[in-house]
Amino acid sequence: MRITDSLRVHHDTCNVYLLVTGTDAVAIDFGSGSVLDHLADHGVERITDVLMTHHHRDQGQGLARAAAAGIRIWVPSTERDLFADVGTHWQTRVIDNYYDLRQDRFSLLEDVPVHGVLPEYRTTRVGGVDVHAMPTPGHTLGSVSYLAELDGRRMAFTGDLLYGPGTVWSVSALQRGYNALEGAAASVISLDLVAERAPDLVLPSHGRPIAEPAETLAQTRRNLQALVDFRRDEPWDLDAWLRRPYEEVTPHLLRNRTSFATSYALLSDSGAALLIDYGLDMITGLPTGDDRSSRRPWLASLDALKRTYGVDRVEVAIPTHYHDDHVAGFGLLHEVEGTEIWAGESIAPILRDPHRYDLPCLWYDPLPVDRAVAPGVPVRWHEYELTMYPLPGHTLYAVAIAFEADGTRVLATGDQQDGGWVDGERTEVLNFQYRNRFRFDDFVDSALLYRRLSPDLMISGHWEPRPVDDRYLDMLLAKGEELARLHRALLPLDEVDFGAEGFGARILPYRSTVGGGESQEFEVVVLNPFRQRCELRVDLVVPEGWLATPASRAVEVEGGGEAMVRFTVVPPPGHRRRARLAANLRAGDRDFGQQAEALVDVR
Repeated sequence: MRITDSLRVHHDTCNVYLLVTGTDAVAIDFGSGSVLDHLADHGVERITDVLMTHHHRDQGQGLARAAAAGIRIWVPSTERDLFADVGTHWQTRVIDNYYDLRQDRFSLLEDVPVHGVLPEYRTTRVGGVDVHAMPTPGHTLGSVSYLAELDGRRMAFTGDLLYGPGTVWSVSALQRGYNALEGAAASVISLDLVAERAPDLVLPSHGRPIAEPAETLAQTRRNLQALVDFRRDEPWDLDAWLRRPYEEVTPHLLRNRTSFATSYALLSDSGAALLIDYGLDMITGLPTGDDRSSRRPWLASLDALKRTYGVDRVEVAIPTHYHDDHVAGFGLLHEVEGTEIWAGESIAPILRDPHRYDLPCLWYDPLPVDRAVAPGVPVRWHEYELTMYPLPGHTLYAVAIAFEADGTRVLATGDQQDGGWVDGERTEVLNFQYRNRFRFDDFVDSALLYRRLSPDLMISGHWEPRPVDDRYLDMLLAKGEELARLHRALLPLDEVDFGAEGFGARILPYRSTVGGGESQEFEVVVLNPFRQRCELRVDLVVPEGWLATPASRAVEVEGGGEAMVRFTVVPPPGHRRRARLAANLRAGDRDFGQQAEALVDVR
């Protein structure tokens, strides 16, 4: 079917749109692949590329045919693994006693080769057509829409964001968590963002071309908003969520109330903005699952920041720590906005090489760091001076960021403590996780740091800003001292002291990929759990047929001290996923067993 001179549609398990240039075409979505049997009907000799709006089977169950025909396959960045590595998804997806209702089992049955992803928020020339990739989460969290100018008209290819006037293809797809309709709320925001682009024609994956988009988008938005509100005690003003995401802490310090975790914008009179943390923006529900397709970086709040507060550039972003909900958007900020990433010296290595570390809440990919900032050394950004102080506790790799805004001394503390309520009064819960490398006295040290810096206001990752007074600081110190006392009472530290973590060895890198027959270097950091100096012996345990050089190392270490020893490992040829290595630790005459492991993918 011809829609315009340059646009055809092939009706299959979904609408397959053909953007025609001469005798070549770019397909948007691919259905069962039957379009390859009907190219002549559309005046096309070959399809050079296919752009997928999302990962569902009805959109792409025929992609193996596309790959066999040499067609380049482009997929949404968040959902790449659900195309290129869907076999792993099927092997690891929880299917017993699950509470994750995402329709990620409506995925392809087998892997398909992916040529690449179209950079979001940017225009890319594909097969003779300029295509703009726009995040539009809703039907799936990773869904994108594609915008293109064809025959003098602006076309929006929206996947399953909507079906027709007031309707969507699937309501059930809009529920991800067990008690929410996150996709419906995200769809409302995405519909608003598409409407702002003022397309002349909207082309859904199911349904007819929409020639009067404005009213259709508005009507669908109203119906989805009604469904969202039906599940809530109070209506959710999603228009305000999108248009007014920021609230003033001071005239030059803004809090983004839509992000998870909370991000803050420090405004310069020069027109620049500095962000403290930037994780999951414009969140419509807590993330469900822990795979890449369950996390969606988004820049949806930045237009409001620029429009309302006169910001012309997001110049710098700084993390309080490395957790994904605080840094997920850093890559997009860097690529789209040209934002420089400044990170504390303890955080920078983790952002740059997350697979090296065995830590929770790591982002999936390396993130850029333009400047690693030394602790306690002030750095100048326009009219502000910011200083980063080590803030172990919630995680060993965190900083408190001190600065002054509008005469208020502010300290950003990330997730060091969570707010709570007792008898109607807000208190604090010390937010420690052992796998984040918590140590007994961390919260004592942080309370003493707060006293020394004497901020007027503390801003955190998940709670509203907290005014600071002596009573509050006394409470934090008392809680920190009690927490340390409880741990020292519970553990047999006079005999064996492996700290709060409870382990005496770590292997770096924790995750690595190596070719069969190639060597990989490992560092093993070991802890002497005794008060007296003794010999620590590390035996590296490798799979059968692997070579470890040497097989064992010994080192003398002072009481309570650490040391590092190195090994070289060579696996035999042959593919293997997550092969396991271990470090067996012996301290003096006591064998503590295989204290640490590492995972190696052999390609």
